[in-house]
Amino acid sequence: MQFPESWLREYCNPSLTTQELADTLTMAGLEVEELDPVAPPFTGIVVGEIKEAVQHPDADRLRICQVDVGGPALLNIVCGAPNARVGIRIPCATVGAELPPGADGKPFKIKIGKLRGVESYGMLCSAKELGIADDHGGLLELPADAPLGQNVREYLNLDDTLFTLKLTPNLAHCLSVYGVARELSALTGTPLKALSFPAAAVASQDKLPVKIEATDLCGRFSGRIVRNVNTQVKTPQWMLDRLARCGQRAVSPLVDISNYVMFELGRPSHIFDLDKISGGLSVRWGKQGETLKLLNGSTIEISAVPQVGVIADAHGLESLAGIMGGDATAVSDDTKNIYIEAAFWFPKAVAGRSRHFNFSTDAGHRFERGVDPQFTTEHIERITQLVLDICGTPETQVAVMDDQQPNMPAPKTVQLRVARAAKVIGMPVTQQQCLDALNGLGLPATVAQEGVISVTAPTFRFDINLEEDLVEEIARMMGYENLPTTKPLAPISPKLRAENSRSPYAVRHALAGLGYQETINFSFVEEKWEQELAGNQDAIKLLNPIASHLSVMRSSLLGSLLQVLKFNVDRKAQRVRVFELGRVFFKDDAVVESDTTVKGFHQPMRVAGLAYGAADQLQWGSAEAKVDFYDIKGDVEALLAPIKPVFEAAEHPALHPGRCARVLVDGKAIGFVGELHPQWRQEWDLAQAPVMFELALDAVLARQVPVFAPVAKHQMVERDIAVVVKEAVTHAQIMQAITAASAGAILRNAVLFDVFRPKKLKAGEEAAAGSLAQDEKSLAVRLSLGLDERALEDTEIEAAMQAVVEQLKQSLGARLR
Repeated sequence: MQFPESWLREYCNPSLTTQELADTLTMAGLEVEELDPVAPPFTGIVVGEIKEAVQHPDADRLRICQVDVGGPALLNIVCGAPNARVGIRIPCATVGAELPPGADGKPFKIKIGKLRGVESYGMLCSAKELGIADDHGGLLELPADAPLGQNVREYLNLDDTLFTLKLTPNLAHCLSVYGVARELSALTGTPLKALSFPAAAVASQDKLPVKIEATDLCGRFSGRIVRNVNTQVKTPQWMLDRLARCGQRAVSPLVDISNYVMFELGRPSHIFDLDKISGGLSVRWGKQGETLKLLNGSTIEISAVPQVGVIADAHGLESLAGIMGGDATAVSDDTKNIYIEAAFWFPKAVAGRSRHFNFSTDAGHRFERGVDPQFTTEHIERITQLVLDICGTPETQVAVMDDQQPNMPAPKTVQLRVARAAKVIGMPVTQQQCLDALNGLGLPATVAQEGVISVTAPTFRFDINLEEDLVEEIARMMGYENLPTTKPLAPISPKLRAENSRSPYAVRHALAGLGYQETINFSFVEEKWEQELAGNQDAIKLLNPIASHLSVMRSSLLGSLLQVLKFNVDRKAQRVRVFELGRVFFKDDAVVESDTTVKGFHQPMRVAGLAYGAADQLQWGSAEAKVDFYDIKGDVEALLAPIKPVFEAAEHPALHPGRCARVLVDGKAIGFVGELHPQWRQEWDLAQAPVMFELALDAVLARQVPVFAPVAKHQMVERDIAVVVKEAVTHAQIMQAITAASAGAILRNAVLFDVFRPKKLKAGEEAAAGSLAQDEKSLAVRLSLGLDERALEDTEIEAAMQAVVEQLKQSLGARLR
């Protein structure tokens, strides 16, 4: 929030310098982010009036002006501004004056000059040349009553300072100049100027019919009709200056008045063109498919989620409740009759709606944090007063006030334990100190019992809900700079991780050792990713997304990794290996509410990785090869080691149908590994398909506890067998059959070391006698046999080998090659 210091000091003027005032606010939690002068330094510029302006004899664009600056003689000044004319009062830099520094950082000093043969004893200035605006359209025209010869800095109050506050969401009551003044008064003890709202003389009993259909949207709605106003007038310069110094551009007198009261009192309001309203107004929730053209020119369509509050008349929508008015009933230069509205909109009914429509407003910013519902009628009186002062005519008629209060928020009572406050703040505080601090802030505090203070939160403090909120207020009033610096004291007890589990850090370390780099991504993703990459048609939708495309919670990490890959590939990365440990989200009615869970939502942790490009870094010792399924399968096995996973063919929406496997540990599926589906590879415009995996983190964190065994005293026996099986037989089936055939405990290990497939025959060729069929393959396996206590006998070895061969024949139809 931005405002000028002079406006703040009108309401509360402590004997502090500008910097001391800024420090006081900052140490109370109202961080002053910037202090900027209204205008850069300059001297010798006074108010002047052009008494005569004649064309320069040798220049079409120059005029020779006679300027009165309140001195004994007129100054002869040559000027090229298009609006230099007789009778206007303008800033005049006299000889010796210094203008604001230019691009070189040095001030520009005015000297007697000669332009096309005519001497010039000064310079007439524009707003840009004074450094107070970017407009260079001509001379800065001052009001006709500006005192001649007065210093322009003094006349325009240019020695003022702009305060920019960085407010936290709980300080909504400080989103106005008066709100900041109220805090400053409490901090310094300086009296706060009381506000008065004299009632306007009522000349009519007319009321605009207003029906509040949604009391959970609007708790109070106040309004008044004012007829026969003059919108052709100009907004007073003093109001324009204050609005500009709050960062608000001028629009029209009525809009400027509404904005002025918002910055002054924190009350967003809206002024309708009464003659454009059909029938009465209805305050309700918007309906699916309704449209509204807003004041900013955009047209929005109302959706069912989130619910959006609207103000409508008989013809349709007229305003977006608490956010922005509609174009249909906007005031203009032709407006004669107006309706002034000030309402209380519940914060939850406004929060996030602006972002849903991809814009933000000052009104929505305030209403979603909470605006005082108590003084709507008083603030309408303030707006009415300004309308009469600026736009009033002898025929102007003010109607009676209409005020409906269907659902005013109930005051909240919060209790504070003084001992608790002292413990949290970290320094001794007395009961009286707490009472003084809270009452000074306008929080009515009374002693409920000794050591316990009761506070009924006023209507302008929506953030007072807990005891901790009151503790924070006391700490702010005491000043953060006065809090003692103490080291935290806490018992230290080591937390030992179970031996059969490892930490997420160990998983990160293992993946980094395999050449992957960690990424951290949003849990919010595009809905399209969920539907296409995760096959999730019932994604968890966000009511208030941080961006329109990040609208759902992810149920898979693969989309996030693909986005990281795309970002790097677009920047000419040739080899990408990334991983992420993150949470995914599913709807699950079986989940109950607890300290670590949310009812109806399952939030497991996953670990996922992606590899793209070359399998290894460029080197002379081996030929470059692209990463493939088996490279990543090996990484998964290394990550899970010493647990030995089983891989079985499967399908996944994001992965290639023939190059995807489900990962199983102890018969339980823990994730997938595979190559990206060609369809998504084409859609993401990737030169080759990346290979990815995604595993349940709980399964990865589990590990086998080492079991100690003596080293075998006898050498193991190794035997090789080669069997012919159908092409469809998998390695896992071979190993399962060998394990099932082991006689006793003599089989120690089995390793596949060779795969042979017959050469494909050309048309007309015949297979050689005894060769493999086209749908067969030969697998060679090395078996390791042995016993710990003694050497194996030949008969035992032969029996074990025969048992293996027999099992392969029976279960898989294999034959010895």
